[in-house]
Amino acid sequence: MPIIIKLDKMLSKRKMSLTELSERVDITIANLSILKSGKARAMRFSTLDSICRELNCKPGDIIDYIYDED
Repeated sequence: MPIIIKLDKMLSKRKMSLTELSERVDITIANLSILKSGKARAMRFSTLDSICRELNCKPGDIIDYIYDED
């Protein structure tokens, strides 16, 4: 899938652990781990909003799209 999740980079940049983010946004560590690993198939906008609010970032800072120029 050409959608890339960069949550780990943003967590590192903000010096925040997955556990701390989990507590702040009230999402289980397991679900955040699935998202972080890129194995998630969907994400609610409310979840994206909460993550962005806590990390003080934009959706594009944690989600990227790689396209093929064929």
